[in-house]
Amino acid sequence: MLSSVQINIPHDLAARLEQSAFQIPQIIELGLRELNASAQVGYKGFADILEFLADLPEPEKIIELRPSEYLQSRISRLLEKNRSQGLTADEEQEWEQYQYLEHLVRMAKAKALLK
Repeated sequence: MLSSVQINIPHDLAARLEQSAFQIPQIIELGLRELNASAQVGYKGFADILEFLADLPEPEKIIELRPSEYLQSRISRLLEKNRSQGLTADEEQEWEQYQYLEHLVRMAKAKALLK
């Protein structure tokens, strides 16, 4: 089932969308997914890495993978806060999620090195 939606957007964005008109449903879906995910605790910064890995890049690209500036900055802030005053329960959960993400990236890099 299809629905129609009419929205008002800036002219420059409309011009960019015209070039990708056949992909508009996918663009909206990805944008909504990112918007919803970024509101979840601990998810901000994960999306780029997970989407990169989901694209099944060449092994060399996986080995070159580094955290975004945001992710590196957030990890540094959590480390510093943990050393100076300790983390809240939410921050502790966020830290554990970052550790798990790092584990996944290390596994991907190890497998990429084998290839």
